[in-house]
Amino acid sequence: MKKTDAEWRQVLSPEQYRVTREKGTERAFSGEYWNSHEQGRFHCVCCGASLFASAQKYDSGCGWPSFTAPAEPANVAEAEDLSHGMRRTEVTCSQCGAHLGHLFPDGPAPGGLRYCINSASLKLEKEPSPQPPPLGKG
Repeated sequence: MKKTDAEWRQVLSPEQYRVTREKGTERAFSGEYWNSHEQGRFHCVCCGASLFASAQKYDSGCGWPSFTAPAEPANVAEAEDLSHGMRRTEVTCSQCGAHLGHLFPDGPAPGGLRYCINSASLKLEKEPSPQPPPLGKG
């Protein structure tokens, strides 16, 4: 998916643009989903690709949404990131190149991975709430 900077700025908020297109990071404990417990699928805010599921989300205490694995591995790409004097693994959307966050090897067992993802790069598609059974007559 190719768009010009002007086109991205038209469809993204300033914070979404800064994070996804300029490889920014939102402040810890400030994003919409860091403490969310709603069920559903997390999609790329730029292109809509399915990325993570709430079933793999956990509270890592870091202040960003954390996941043990992508729901759709083909939609998540990894690359070495040497910025800010650190060696990290950057996580991007493989469909549109949006910066999502970083991957760390300090997650829970069994996989030991923590996908530390910016809320600004995600859009949650909530699962419908279960409907209560119909009330019986009588």
